Amino acid sequence: MKLMTEYIYELESNGKYCFTLMDAVRDSGSNQTAVRASLRRLMKKGRIAMPFRSFYVLVPPQYLKLKCLPAEQFIPELMAYRKLEYYVGLLSAASYYGAAHQRPQELQVLVPKTIKPLQCGVVKVSFIMKSSMRMSHTVKRNTPRGILAVSSPEATAFDLVGYANRCGGYDNIIIVLSELLERIDGRKIAQISTDQPIVWAQRLGFLLDHAGAEADLTAPLAEEVGARVRDYVALVPAIDSRGCKRSSRWKILENVELETAP
Repeated sequence: MKLMTEYIYELESNGKYCFTLMDAVRDSGSNQTAVRASLRRLMKKGRIAMPFRSFYVLVPPQYLKLKCLPAEQFIPELMAYRKLEYYVGLLSAASYYGAAHQRPQELQVLVPKTIKPLQCGVVKVSFIMKSSMRMSHTVKRNTPRGILAVSSPEATAFDLVGYANRCGGYDNIIIVLSELLERIDGRKIAQISTDQPIVWAQRLGFLLDHAGAEADLTAPLAEEVGARVRDYVALVPAIDSRGCKRSSRWKILENVELETAP
């Protein structure tokens, strides 16, 4: 039977920084009550943290101020433990592609059902429900502890528009899009649009124009919108759009004034 401190040392020596209660019970040879008590003592010392019930992470010395492992270093294993598809998206994904100063205080993770936000020490994770999870629109990024699923630049652009209220509104999104332009492939945007609500494609095209996108970047998306859309939609649904300007290219009713990216 191993002491829990020995078990934790072995995990760290093998480069493993996440474990579950049942892992600890099985590998230590002790009973669940004793293991729980030992883990509570280690948590009080700051040696480990528990971001989710019965799911623990080791806290290396460089992260003691966080009182937890950084979220991107444990989210893949936590999502596997919870048997949930996921990907890092919105402003968190945008930060991986150059919009670093727009990075939110919390990691934004899209999942297929509603789940509560998570806080472990000062580390925060917000979960945004997206019923249609298209994992083909993600890329894999290496972290110090494993591989993280992140939305592609094109999928990130769509999600920014679809979840504008989680991203600081359209003026902020225009700034983020302007910083993503060099990473966005116009043909991929058009391809992805077939998996997205068409109104997202209309609004995204309109915002890309405001972000300073070149015509050849947005041309494939404009062609897709032109082929599928007949009716105009309001840029912001909750605001009166009677008598406002119209964007014929995107079939958008311009019912709010937007800043243009510098």
